[in-house]
Amino acid sequence: MDPIFRTDLKRVVLTGSESVGKTSLARELALHFDVECVPEFVREYAALKGAPLDFKDHGPIARGQIAIEDEYAARANKLLIQDTDLVSTVVYCDHYFGRCPQFIVDAARERRAHLYLLLDIDVAWVPDGIRDRGDRRDEMHALFASRLAELGMSTENISGGFPARFEAAVRAVESLLAA
Repeated sequence: MDPIFRTDLKRVVLTGSESVGKTSLARELALHFDVECVPEFVREYAALKGAPLDFKDHGPIARGQIAIEDEYAARANKLLIQDTDLVSTVVYCDHYFGRCPQFIVDAARERRAHLYLLLDIDVAWVPDGIRDRGDRRDEMHALFASRLAELGMSTENISGGFPARFEAAVRAVESLLAA
């Protein structure tokens, strides 16, 4: 059996537009629950490429994200926190190129996590050299919400300042674990 499909493993994915605190919150949740946090594959891929991503990059990005998720899932114990998954690949591929390879959409649906924490855009934008949608956060947030709904993902909206986000996220994860 693929590690990601273990029946004893609950997966929680942080998702949403750029610069909403996904990475920081994912790390905080992993520390709080004493579990591992799957990093975002595309960030390192983009940094190593050293040039803008193009449509043909999405296959390697998806395969890299799948591989890193499986690596962490194989050694996880009961809960796995993920700083994104293939849903983000689908959203950004559609957004930038008007289409996404069907195998990525299918894999996103098939590999769905138990819970998606959709982070709101109500925190300050922080540029970092890779982010480029600061002026389109409303649009991107709507695209994430729409795609999550379309794919039938279980979603909890997380908003407010960073302490409030952490508290809401902890409650959502505890509720998942208790179910």
